[in-house]
Amino acid sequence: MTHTSFRPRRRAIVAAAAALPLVGLAACGSDTGDGPDLGGAGGGDEEGSPFADVIASGPVAEDDAVAASAWAAAIKEKDQLIRGGTVANQVFSLASTTGGQPTGFDAGITQLLAKYILGEGGDEKVEYIDTTVETRETLVQNGTVDCVIATYSITPERLDVIDFAGPYYLSGTAIQVRTEDAEKISGPEDLTGTKVVTQANSTGIQAAEEFIPDYDASLVQTLPDNESCVAALKQGRADAYVLDQGVLLGNSAADPEVTVVGEPFVDDPYGIGLSQDSEGAVDFVNTFLQEIIDSGAWEALWTATIGEVIDTEAPEPPTPGDLPS
Repeated sequence: MTHTSFRPRRRAIVAAAAALPLVGLAACGSDTGDGPDLGGAGGGDEEGSPFADVIASGPVAEDDAVAASAWAAAIKEKDQLIRGGTVANQVFSLASTTGGQPTGFDAGITQLLAKYILGEGGDEKVEYIDTTVETRETLVQNGTVDCVIATYSITPERLDVIDFAGPYYLSGTAIQVRTEDAEKISGPEDLTGTKVVTQANSTGIQAAEEFIPDYDASLVQTLPDNESCVAALKQGRADAYVLDQGVLLGNSAADPEVTVVGEPFVDDPYGIGLSQDSEGAVDFVNTFLQEIIDSGAWEALWTATIGEVIDTEAPEPPTPGDLPS
């Protein structure tokens, strides 16, 4: 595995990476910046790169299996998969600067799913619709997107309004601080009396309430998106940013001024958001996820993306369909 383009920035994520034997880093970085060269030498989605090789080796569903799912059949008929998410993500879904397909773990899952439904070349037939924490459920419910693949934590509250396939990845809530302050905070027990920021409508809010001793809501600021939260942290309007570890590690990969500290203190399983009105969608996507796990494509994708920024072996993938209660 090569790390040549990312080595200078590893100081920003070493502490958190060491805490990840089986819990992955997910990322949803806000700044495209000069991120890691995902896919190793050859880079990105270029032919012959590890990332491109994973997509090229992805499975294709039998016609009968597609036809048996009204959701998949509708995607096949329009010859396009519309995915909600982001393409401003250093490790999970980053737009290409050369006109190619986005790269990263979520981007790879998306392209593999499109190929699975649409056949060879289907990975290039994806429309990427930008979503935020506050708009994801709405865009799934109203049919604007076929699915959301966006470091999307499965929660009981979200399961009340949409369906999830997966989980396809496990992450956890963590803390980000200014790099210059990394020695001062190592866990939620250090956040008492500290100004905290998190994203509105995110799992970070509940995590802060449950795990910060003597929690004081007046010290917790909620902002609409990751970019706003990072800005508040860097400008000193907040001293800690609490959110999914993957998002935070993506920020660290993009910006050495911010650092993830300590270990995750809440588990976050990621799922693929689907409409409750999409007949056959969950079973179809779970079958797809199990196929890429069994074939080794999931592990190869992890190695070509997340494995480029942390020095651990690939984790055991979660079991599709094993949703939190």
